[in-house]
Amino acid sequence: MKNPEIQTRKIIHVDMDAFFASVEQRDHPQYRNRPVLVGGSPQGRGVVAAASYEARKFGIHSAMPASRAIKLCPHAVFLKPRFEVYKEVSARIREIFYDYTDLVEPLSLDEAYLDVTENHSGNPSATLIAREIKKRIYNETGLTASAGVSSSKFLAKIASDLEKPDGLSVITPEEAEPFIENLPIGKFYGVGRATQQKMESLGIHNGADLKTWDEARLVKLFGKTGHHYYRIARGIDTRKVQPDRVRKSIGKEKTFEEDISDLEWIVEFLGQLAEKVSASMQKLNAAGKTITLKVRYENFETITKSQTLPLFTNSSTDLFEVSRRLLEQTEAGEREIRLIGLSVSSLNLSEKGAFGEQLEIPFPSAGRVV
Repeated sequence: MKNPEIQTRKIIHVDMDAFFASVEQRDHPQYRNRPVLVGGSPQGRGVVAAASYEARKFGIHSAMPASRAIKLCPHAVFLKPRFEVYKEVSARIREIFYDYTDLVEPLSLDEAYLDVTENHSGNPSATLIAREIKKRIYNETGLTASAGVSSSKFLAKIASDLEKPDGLSVITPEEAEPFIENLPIGKFYGVGRATQQKMESLGIHNGADLKTWDEARLVKLFGKTGHHYYRIARGIDTRKVQPDRVRKSIGKEKTFEEDISDLEWIVEFLGQLAEKVSASMQKLNAAGKTITLKVRYENFETITKSQTLPLFTNSSTDLFEVSRRLLEQTEAGEREIRLIGLSVSSLNLSEKGAFGEQLEIPFPSAGRVV
């Protein structure tokens, strides 16, 4: 039986394309268009954590022993993971998600569910929101993502994998039943290789085959997971997107195509960044006290400077003035810069009188600088 409530949900699953490897190719132009493997050493017992699409052509995939991967592709570039960098990029991508909805459920650093049934942008089209999110991820991080749109988490996740990389697939409620029936059993989320082999030995090769089995028999053969298989064969997935935290900051950052040393240009760009962060905050009716400037130099050294104000603000003028003062504490203009970020934390989303209040900021005594 179809659930009308579930049919009205609008779920997006966003999955970054070869995330770790793509970050490395972005940050090291010499590795672009080359097979890149991120993981443990092929001389030891390391495994592949991520493989670029160039490497996947050789049959390499994540969790494969590094020693086997290097045999399949001897000329591959093997790199150690830089998890701190991946976490930073992941956090930036999630901030993009929060511009559209607070219902964000991260599954890992490189994928998440979003419920955009009701969203901050007021856009009734989940497909258009997904397209906009993909565009922003690329513009703001230089990375591509694939997205799936549907009425349930199960279908949205499957959809995101249909046109990788840089894909966008939609499965409407009307398309769900025939889609599931024609889906190969190995493509069902939650069906691993061993389960796939067992099902195929029983004559279950696609969703239509699975749908002919009654629930009791599936439970007898596959345990409690049999309930899950029975339901997804009929497109029944009542799971809600479960946000794992309250939003703690709002910000934006930019990695430049070329390292920048022109201080006047950097200050002007900081003003533009302050306007964008302010606009995002005002759209959410949010204000904050702690303003943080992030600067990454040409050698990837990253520093942050913060100041906490006595009152809440979301004014672009306040953000620019504080961040400009913080910039003076860096080596901008003396050293080349590859990234600038501006964020606001210590948010108060409910206190009356906290929003858009123009502050007179006494320098240098106001707040604290770290």
